[in-house]
Amino acid sequence: MGAVAQILLACSLVGGSLASYSLVDNFEGPTFFSDFDFFTGEDPTHGFVKYVGEEKARSAGLIDFESRYDGSTVVRMGADHTNITPDGRPSVRISSKKSYNQGLWIIDFEHVPGPACGIWPAYWLLGPRWPTNGEVDIYEGVNLDLSNTMTLHTGHNCTISKDVQFTGRLTTPYCDQNAPPPLGGNGCTIKADDPTSYSSGLNVAGGGVYATEWTTEDLKIWFFPRIAGIPSDIRDGNPDPSNWGTPAALFTGNCSFTESFRDMQIIFDITFCGDWAGSPKIWEETPCSAVTTECKTFVENYPHAFEEAYWAIKYLNVYQKPTEAQLGQKLHHQWQHRRTHHRRHSLH
Repeated sequence: MGAVAQILLACSLVGGSLASYSLVDNFEGPTFFSDFDFFTGEDPTHGFVKYVGEEKARSAGLIDFESRYDGSTVVRMGADHTNITPDGRPSVRISSKKSYNQGLWIIDFEHVPGPACGIWPAYWLLGPRWPTNGEVDIYEGVNLDLSNTMTLHTGHNCTISKDVQFTGRLTTPYCDQNAPPPLGGNGCTIKADDPTSYSSGLNVAGGGVYATEWTTEDLKIWFFPRIAGIPSDIRDGNPDPSNWGTPAALFTGNCSFTESFRDMQIIFDITFCGDWAGSPKIWEETPCSAVTTECKTFVENYPHAFEEAYWAIKYLNVYQKPTEAQLGQKLHHQWQHRRTHHRRHSLH
């Protein structure tokens, strides 16, 4: 084979890998928490919550591992649901020790926090400087919400297009936190239309998989309920988003997805009340206000309302595509290998 043909063959081999994702991190089982830091400071969203460290969380039963019949181990983390808590309800907030730029996050939830007055659970990505480095809320809601709220927050001019295909409902297209009201301040939001993708609906359906793809061009979120079937490429560990159909959310438009989002950490938390769930306007709009006039009063005095306030995670996998430099290096190595192999055979 000639040198040109060898190069073309190597290019085709590397080109095939260009479209594929490779697993870079797997979080599951007994080692799950070793890859996360426990946050114990004051809640940035002013919640009525007391975040505890790993040792206290473990001794209080807020984090645990549960074995399943198939031999797998499910990670469980949640909030206190047994005590009256005048100083805030004990709970867990963790963030990944590693940060990411672009990639594909796939998480299998067996259980998510159920509906309750005052609850505010979230699974999200956050940059080191807010809002300059961005925030991606993949799974979030408050109180008795029945659907998932997917939101981007940015510190740069960023407006999302409504003229693209996604199954959710765009409620506001303005992501810039610094834009004056009513254009800014709350992020750009797409509400899911699938009742099995959130809270008790997800739990009743047996859980499911959230997949989030962040590229230089856009950010997409899919949800696959277990009851309807999870794509085989996800189950096999070779995810290909091009096979998954229309996403629940597609954020694209007048926005730089490399400048507005950087060095994102993975975060899980369950807080209570605060700027959203405890907002007087939001609280008054829920049946919860018929029980107590303030969110904090309910959260303090009704612990059994939070028996379903926990995450149960089968796994979280992070995939990334090779960079141009890595592709070039791979191309060079493959070409050198084939060149050496060709020379050896030509000597015989």
